[in-house]
Amino acid sequence: MVAAVKLRRAQENILKARPYTFRLRDVISQLALRAEGTSHPLLQKREEKKVLLLVITSDRGLCGAFNSNINRKAERYVKSNVKGHESIELLLVGKKGRDYFRRRGYPIRKEYMGVLTDPTLERIGEIGSYITGEYIDSGLDAVYIIYNEFKSAVQQQVVVETILPIEPPQSVQETIKNPIDFLYEPDREKILNAVLPLYVNIQVYHAVLESLAAEMGARMTAMESATNNAKDLINRLTLIYNKTRQASITKELMDIIGGAEALK
Repeated sequence: MVAAVKLRRAQENILKARPYTFRLRDVISQLALRAEGTSHPLLQKREEKKVLLLVITSDRGLCGAFNSNINRKAERYVKSNVKGHESIELLLVGKKGRDYFRRRGYPIRKEYMGVLTDPTLERIGEIGSYITGEYIDSGLDAVYIIYNEFKSAVQQQVVVETILPIEPPQSVQETIKNPIDFLYEPDREKILNAVLPLYVNIQVYHAVLESLAAEMGARMTAMESATNNAKDLINRLTLIYNKTRQASITKELMDIIGGAEALK
């Protein structure tokens, strides 16, 4: 019941955030397409040698395969790409991901706990600012994010998306084949410096909201399944108890009747 209430709130937050997120993504994609050839570091594509992988899990269990699906997906990504990159480091959000990758000795660059418990834009902005700063200052070539996308209360989908470098999707590239550049005020560099980090923050914020709703849906389903299993177990044990009790009563009656027959 608690998970159901939290799921409804998380769904409302997603519905509120999605239009802004998708529209901002479209605007940034068009800016990125028109800004090809610019020297802005968040738009430059390089050979992927140093990669940062942002993995979003929950801080608590009792939510079915929610966390294990993400952890296995991230682990498979690292194992399948480790030979093609110089280094793959992890940026972990959530205790379940931290505990999983700590036990296995994977390189962890930074950890954030309690984010899904209190998913404020200010808190998530810290993560986005850290990603942007590390990408510019530490020579990262790409940043990917792995999270559970909310489909319904009983369905979540593990998603792997590119955060950096910012690249317009194929659909935008096909729509705008011969882009006409905008007029920028005050100038293009200042606008890109202000808008592109905001885009990274919003992408992380959207992923956290999706993960929170998916977590609550998975927890609600897991708790419902556990409740049903407990009821089935109680019914089976009650049946066994009644059969055993009936057999004991029958045996006692047979002993009494047998004793009475022997006294005749």
